[in-house]
Amino acid sequence: MILIIYIWLVIRVLIIKNIFMIKKGNVFLWVLILCSCFIMAQESKTEYQIFVKRFIENIKNEDKQAIGDLIVYPLQREYPIPDIETKEDFIKRYDEIFDSNLKNNILKSDAKKDWSDMGLRGTMLHNGNIWMDIDGRLTAVNYQSKFETDLRDKLIAEQKKGLDESISFFKTPICILETPKFKIRIDNLGNNNYRYVSWSGQKEMTEKPDLILYRGELVVEGIGGNHQYEFKKDNYTYECSIIVLGDANAPAARLKIYQGEKVIHSENAKIIAK
Repeated sequence: MILIIYIWLVIRVLIIKNIFMIKKGNVFLWVLILCSCFIMAQESKTEYQIFVKRFIENIKNEDKQAIGDLIVYPLQREYPIPDIETKEDFIKRYDEIFDSNLKNNILKSDAKKDWSDMGLRGTMLHNGNIWMDIDGRLTAVNYQSKFETDLRDKLIAEQKKGLDESISFFKTPICILETPKFKIRIDNLGNNNYRYVSWSGQKEMTEKPDLILYRGELVVEGIGGNHQYEFKKDNYTYECSIIVLGDANAPAARLKIYQGEKVIHSENAKIIAK
C-alpha cells in the first residue's frame, strides 16, 4: 500500500508540474494513474462542492471573467503551445481550451460524485481533466481540444522546418535550455527515447549542432517534481536537471557533465521553452 501511495504521489506531481509529460502512448503509466486515482480518490468534501458548483455555474453562463479570476497563472499548455500567462490571455483563448466536449463534461458532472477529493492537492474532475486547489482556484486543465491538438502539430512542424536536417526528426519536443556556454535542445524520438542536441558559443539553433546524443533516459527524483534527462557517450554522462522544487536561489535547470563519476563541467541553465 505504501508503494502504491508513493507511486501515486510521484505521478500526480508530474502531471500538475509538467503537464502532459506522461504521454498517451505509455499505457503502463496511464494504468498506474487510473489505479492510483481509484485507490486514493474520495467523494469531494462539502467545501469543495461549493467551489465546484460555482465553477460549473460559471461554465454554464460562459462567464469568462469569473473563470479567469479563479485561475492560478500561468495555466500550462502542452509544449510547444504557449502557456496562458494572464487573465486577458485566458479570455482571448478560452474557446480554444474549453470546447463543447469539455464544457459538456463539466456541465454534466456531479459535484459530489464526479469530482474527487485528493487531499492537499485539492479536487479533480474524473481522472484529472480539471484540477482545483483547496481554495477553489483552477490549477490545471489536462485536456486538449481539437484546436489545440491541431495547433500543437502545426507548431511542431514549424520547429522541424527551422532545424538542421540532421535533427529535424522527432515525435515530441521536450524543452530548450540555455547556459552561458551552450544552447541545448531535448526531444522525445518516441517510446521515451530522448535525444540531446547542443550548440556552443554564439551559434544559432538553426545551424548544424556540435553534439547529438541518443537513447537518453528520464529520471524522476522523489515526489517534488524534480527530474533529469541523462545521456551517455563512452565514459561521459550528460545530465540535464529540471528543478521544480528547490531553495530560493536554485536555478530553473542545470547541466552537469561527468567523466566516470567525476563532475568535469557544471552550469546553471535557463529554460527557454518547455
